[in-house]
Amino acid sequence: MLAVESAGWFLEHAWLIPLIPGIAFAVIILFGKFEINGKRVLPLAGSEIGLASMVTALVLAIGTTYQWIHYVRGVEDPEPIIKSWTWWQVGGVPFGLWVKGEACLAAAVERSVAIVGSRACSAYGQSVATDLAAGLAVHGITTVSGGAYGIDAAAHSGALAADALTVAVMAGGLDKPYPSGNSGLLRRVGRHGLLVSELPPGQHPTRMRFLTRNRLIAALSPATVLVEAALRSGARNTVSWANACRRLVLAVPGPVFSATSATPHRLIREAEAVLCGGVEDVLELLGPLGARGTHRPSQHRVLDDLSNDELAVFEALPARGLISAGEVSLRVGMSLGKCLGLLDRLVELGFITQAQNGWRLITSPVTRVGD
Repeated sequence: MLAVESAGWFLEHAWLIPLIPGIAFAVIILFGKFEINGKRVLPLAGSEIGLASMVTALVLAIGTTYQWIHYVRGVEDPEPIIKSWTWWQVGGVPFGLWVKGEACLAAAVERSVAIVGSRACSAYGQSVATDLAAGLAVHGITTVSGGAYGIDAAAHSGALAADALTVAVMAGGLDKPYPSGNSGLLRRVGRHGLLVSELPPGQHPTRMRFLTRNRLIAALSPATVLVEAALRSGARNTVSWANACRRLVLAVPGPVFSATSATPHRLIREAEAVLCGGVEDVLELLGPLGARGTHRPSQHRVLDDLSNDELAVFEALPARGLISAGEVSLRVGMSLGKCLGLLDRLVELGFITQAQNGWRLITSPVTRVGD
């Protein structure tokens, strides 16, 4: 970890450094006080980054572990959120990422899924987010979210419960976890996963920073799952960034009268997202094209192997008591001889048994048609 004193001005005005790299570098050398405590500082990746940007990265790396990874590719293509002199604050590739945690960010997000949604979520949405994160963790997939109340917290909790990595992308500095009500959860994420931010310590979350944070959540993960969101939810912004970054987008359907499921329903209806019914749907989309789908519970029933006549005879038998062959023949409308043959066949298959005065069903976990 690299600690530098008197660097606050550079952290606040990092965008000026590419204009004056020589001055910035000289000030750092003259007034900076460097201390090394064994932590690594990873350099910028990509030959297109010039010396000025490398100096910028050095300043941004002060005070925490810095990792620049290629998984945020794609955020340079979409239009900035607003077009003004503050364009550098609201869009494009970040100067760098501040990372807190022992894991490697690049490895953590290589197989990851962003799970986002409304802060004011329902019990249904909270349960879905928790189960989805825990289920993905079983398959070695990291959960990425924003550390906020509601769906974000449920997703992080589900991953931690499964003893898996989870990444929280923050809208402010990593020295002050936000929201404060989730400080305990965020500390656990920092110990067992990663806290990530493009803002230096001391910076506070703002509405615009939440929106710009969303582009990092979308860009870090190959897929984004929207669990719940009202029509004007900020989670809708994350989906927009995911589509702009050409990432997979899934949406979880909910009750048709639920306001928190309005956005997922609209995305599914307008073909902006794929319906997500569980972990299997996510794994199927993340897998390579043409690969066999994940194992799903079999929908086959033992009665599916019966012929139409055998099934008709089986359904003619009452749930309780005995019935004669003649009565069965009348109910199904076939000859007595044919009916006797089918009854014997059902006895061989173990569906019914013959008693002294007729036939009856065998008490077993056989599902009847229509149940």
